[in-house]
Amino acid sequence: FYSSFALEIPDNWRWDKSFNLPLDELMSIINNSLENGYTVLWASDVSEKGFTRKGIAVIPETDTKNMSGSDQERWLGMSKNEIDSKIYSLENVVKEKIISQDLRQIGFDNLQTTDDHGMHIYGIAKEKSGDKFYMVKNSWGEAGDYKGLWFVSETFLRYKTMNIVVHRNAIPKDILKKLNL
Repeated sequence: FYSSFALEIPDNWRWDKSFNLPLDELMSIINNSLENGYTVLWASDVSEKGFTRKGIAVIPETDTKNMSGSDQERWLGMSKNEIDSKIYSLENVVKEKIISQDLRQIGFDNLQTTDDHGMHIYGIAKEKSGDKFYMVKNSWGEAGDYKGLWFVSETFLRYKTMNIVVHRNAIPKDILKKLNL
């Protein structure tokens, strides 16, 4: 961590360098940027089923072993296709996976997370439940329920972010110091 390297992805054909940061510090930079009036250029994987055409992006927990109590009981006797259909309909708030640094790295290494699309994060919204969502301008025109805007869960952002571009002044001072900037 804290060193620059060329992110080995097809879209980085110039081999430009990025800084490698722990996941929590990456999120700290994104949050600090938005809280201080800066926006964030965001490269992400949008091939997940949870990146819907409705304007919502989530990473639902789909392993019933990780669901507790009544959540788990709801899925008993249903096929994998039935469970996925119900979860990804997004008719109700869904429980999301817990994303760790290791899970994120595994997704990159096995190509479950790839560099699909660049977008623009411009704000933070809170759902009624208190869950944080990032307000994202997509470049697909006025697609989706929100006319080209997406609401991306914090979980999705933690898992599927490939890289970001921010103004230098948006980076917290303690992280700037670790990066020797």
